[in-house]
Amino acid sequence: MKVIRKIIQIDENLCDGCGNCVPACAEGAIEIVDGKARVVADIYCDGLGACLGECPQGALTLVEREAEEFDEHAVEKRLAARPPAVSPQAPEGRIFPLAGEGCPSRRMVRAFDPPAGAVPGALEAAGTGGEESALSHWPVQIHLVPPDAPFLRGADLLVMADCVPVAFPSLHRELLRGRSVMIGCPKFDDREAYLEKFTRIFREAGIRRITCVTMEVPCCGGLPQIVRQALRRSGAEIALDEMVISVRGKILERKPALRP
Repeated sequence: MKVIRKIIQIDENLCDGCGNCVPACAEGAIEIVDGKARVVADIYCDGLGACLGECPQGALTLVEREAEEFDEHAVEKRLAARPPAVSPQAPEGRIFPLAGEGCPSRRMVRAFDPPAGAVPGALEAAGTGGEESALSHWPVQIHLVPPDAPFLRGADLLVMADCVPVAFPSLHRELLRGRSVMIGCPKFDDREAYLEKFTRIFREAGIRRITCVTMEVPCCGGLPQIVRQALRRSGAEIALDEMVISVRGKILERKPALRP
């Protein structure tokens, strides 16, 4: 049924396809299609305009027009149908069961020590090519890591766009060792959920230092913004380092430690 109501309108002439508006829409109403942001269907857009401030080109406006009514149940089905971000399998290690439903990786937090040394033949036989993993916990996805995870307490935290591990060849040696890591995509995931989670972590976990690593592509720009905003909300005084990696795996930029 169509009614007169407020709804998002996107100017395709102004839109450059950066994708900043996608994670800002908690209902999943916006997608990048053929290089442009588009409202998938009127029923997914609640017309509240949470995405308006995320467009650097000013391509998004809130208009009042005839549109299908917002359908909360359709939104729930749409979000539930999205594929899980990680496999429910997890490595061995100390297990910290957590209450709640959802992905098994979220419910079974693991902390384990990376190998201090290794027998090269054993590593090569295991298919690692002689390289040691510096990962010290599981899960690693931002939306799966609980704010009260034991491995976050007093940690040096590495917050990373989830394309970085694919592009940056020396990730384990140069960035991951000695740090707890949380990875995610600010373009496709829930920005507000990220913000709430990081705010709580920064307020309660006693994080010592944060390193935020993103790719050079525009859609990654939202991740350090979320981290900085969470720092301000939390009131925590934590040094923040930022790095930008090229799509060919080079370090393009290192920003000095910043305070919120």
